[in-house]
Amino acid sequence: MSDRPNILFLMPDQLRHDFLGCYGASFARTPNIDALAANGVRYDRAYSASPVCVPARASLLTGMNALKTGVADNGSWLRPDRAACGVPTWPEILGEAGYYTAAVGKMHFYPWNSSLGFAYRVAAEDKRWLEVRDDYWHFLHERGLRKYHGNEHDGYQENRGAIVSRLPWDAYWDRYVGQEACRFIGAHGQDGPWAMMVGFPGPHCPYDPCAEFLDAFDPADMPDSVPVASDQPPAFRDGNVRGNRAPWNGVDYAEFTEAHKKKIRAHYSAMVAQIDHEVGEIVDALRDAGQLDNTLVIFASDHGDYLGDHGLIGKGTFYESSTHVPMIVRPPGGGEADSSDALVELTDVTATILAAAGCETPPHMDSRVLPVGAAGARERDHIIGIVRGGWMNFDGRHKLAKYAHGATQLFDVAADPGEQTDLAGDPAMWDVLRELDSQLTSEIMRSAIAGHTDKRLDATASSGDQRFGTEAWQRTYPGPATRA
Repeated sequence: MSDRPNILFLMPDQLRHDFLGCYGASFARTPNIDALAANGVRYDRAYSASPVCVPARASLLTGMNALKTGVADNGSWLRPDRAACGVPTWPEILGEAGYYTAAVGKMHFYPWNSSLGFAYRVAAEDKRWLEVRDDYWHFLHERGLRKYHGNEHDGYQENRGAIVSRLPWDAYWDRYVGQEACRFIGAHGQDGPWAMMVGFPGPHCPYDPCAEFLDAFDPADMPDSVPVASDQPPAFRDGNVRGNRAPWNGVDYAEFTEAHKKKIRAHYSAMVAQIDHEVGEIVDALRDAGQLDNTLVIFASDHGDYLGDHGLIGKGTFYESSTHVPMIVRPPGGGEADSSDALVELTDVTATILAAAGCETPPHMDSRVLPVGAAGARERDHIIGIVRGGWMNFDGRHKLAKYAHGATQLFDVAADPGEQTDLAGDPAMWDVLRELDSQLTSEIMRSAIAGHTDKRLDATASSGDQRFGTEAWQRTYPGPATRA
């Protein structure tokens, strides 16, 4: 057995924290995920600073915020020369340290078959990438099956994307990913140390569980959605409806009733139960390989899902149902059930993985080691959020969000968890707003400069340096990624 732990990072796509039993969801059926929390640390204030699939994943890979990576929406990706700029990914760092690194499931890389430092890859990509000939495509093809668009299912539009999968459970997206993760453990569990990231495509839309899981959930048992506040910026809903009409989804949410939302929530809960089933299978595979006591297990998600909150579906703003994510860490050998109210963000997984492997966190990273049970960890006093259309500063109580369409929102999340009362125009809150805005401006300025260090001239670019004065002097490019 290696003296360094194996590292298993489980990441469902678009999973909000309050649809797990360990976070208080009485309607959920998540015994295996709950068991991770019962033997580890549950973080109650974990947030995705960039609550969109690709920005969140780019920041996880690099430990840097979205302004530094330049990836703030799903149409962007890391620059091809990032390694020359001194921007390694965490699997590259672990690979150099002697870890065998594996990526199984959805990663959302561009191109989709890029390695990004992972030595072993089994790809089951985004549920909307139907034409991608990944490993899952071949798995289905060999069985006379294929990937289906949601609109190929009965009731897709009528039920606002809540359908029953045409694929049987033994060929379903998350089942395939879970079983491939188990296969890796069975084949390489003794080879340690290893680090594997498992990306479940669900519970991302379409909301398409298999019938045998859906039967356990009744829409009537689902929690009510958060209402649309009277002063909510119209651009939120207008953009959400318009975006979801596009061919990738093709669902019209112009009419979005509470009955629609409850049905979607039941389907979503069934998809979460499917992932929980596979989490149990993976933990069993670790136990069978004799590696459970030598494996650090981290469970988190890239962002949440409104599921009808604020009249919206999906993610992308800084509302709680979009940004608040689960975060569970089970140490090797397990431990006593613990919870932390420390303010942490998804990207902190990066530094935590590096620390577990005995690697230093590079100084240009924004990631911090998660603060419970980790030497040298520093707690955050605020989280800066960045997506293409907005910025956020959240201090754990007050959340300031500024959007490109001109809206500014300020919420007291402790007193108003449904974010129904916008305090941005309240004179009594102006000091709070100014402080949050000042912090946000400073961080954005620093990150904007740090994101362009590749363009900085080297030390010889000085009027007092003889080398600079010769005709042979050439600018060094790109420069290293260091803090400005």
